[in-house]
Amino acid sequence: MHVKTLLFSLFMASLGHSAQAKETPTPAGLEYCTVCHGSQLMGNVNIGAPRLTELSSWYVERQLQNFKLGKRGAHPADKTGGEMMLMVGKLSDEEIAEIADWVTQTVSTKPEAVIEGDIHLGEQQYQACAACHGESGQGNKVLGAPKLNGLNDWYLVTQLNHFRLGYRGTDKSDIYGQQMKAASNVVLSEEDAANLATYIYQLK
Repeated sequence: MHVKTLLFSLFMASLGHSAQAKETPTPAGLEYCTVCHGSQLMGNVNIGAPRLTELSSWYVERQLQNFKLGKRGAHPADKTGGEMMLMVGKLSDEEIAEIADWVTQTVSTKPEAVIEGDIHLGEQQYQACAACHGESGQGNKVLGAPKLNGLNDWYLVTQLNHFRLGYRGTDKSDIYGQQMKAASNVVLSEEDAANLATYIYQLK
């Protein structure tokens, strides 16, 4: 099966599953978020929009502020990041906080895996990540490390490669981004990113 056909099939299947979840009404004025990220913010693999459900409000708010201030998404190679910069550029701090709070209330089914990697090699790599993100990828607010389990595996691969290639985490004012870029030194190739994402995906 063609890769794009497979991804589209998985996305359509996720739509069916999410319909069974308890719907959280979209706040007035924030409907544009669902245009890309989908109903209940389940994500849309076809346009590179990740699932946001289960992310912590503090992390969502920080990333939206980073996009707004140009700390993230400014690199020419980060096309979806550039689109996010445009989307949030005129949002007020209050609107950003409202979006972050809404994200924590949404419910959607965990996305299907689309990446194939070596889970055992990924487990070895993850030992360096666990210090901040936790053994089960639960995240740590004190360290500014977001929750990883529940994220799309393809999104994990994309972001790991962005840190590796310097598309993300290079702004000197983005402290956490710079920390992550330094920590991503364990990811030396696209294969490494796939292995690590494969292991993270199955964390409970």
